[in-house]
Amino acid sequence: MASEKQAMVVGIDDSEQSVYALEWTLDHFFTNFASNPPFKLVVVHSKPSAASVVGLVGPGAAEVFPLVDSDLKRIAARVVEKAKQICVTKLVNDAVVEVVEGDARNVLCDAVERHHASILVVGSHGYGAIKRAVLGSVSDYCAHHAHCTVMIVKKPKIKH
Repeated sequence: MASEKQAMVVGIDDSEQSVYALEWTLDHFFTNFASNPPFKLVVVHSKPSAASVVGLVGPGAAEVFPLVDSDLKRIAARVVEKAKQICVTKLVNDAVVEVVEGDARNVLCDAVERHHASILVVGSHGYGAIKRAVLGSVSDYCAHHAHCTVMIVKKPKIKH
């Protein structure tokens, strides 16, 4: 009886760092294993809720929500389509791609639990200490809260 492959969850968004992290992961863990990669790939995109993006209540908010939600759905569809294209280009045709509404930190940690992942891969935006403290870091949160190994893939800086 063949044992089921362990899952590797890759968090994606619409940033170039995220695309780099997905490509790096595919190159190092999937492409070289063509027909028998060591992991089951699960690509997860967190779509923020319209309420969390708008962040306001009162007159006019109800009219804004559908427009914002439509934009967020369009962005999510674009992110997912790009991720699927990258996977196919790298000859990975059996990736599971999910869009889950919520805060990326919670969405990724929940995905790790749901898929019993042994590795979570996230990109790094390379924020400095102040920006990270204000905005919060998804990779930092996941490194401390995900119940698996967390690999943070940084895109190398180009030196001139």
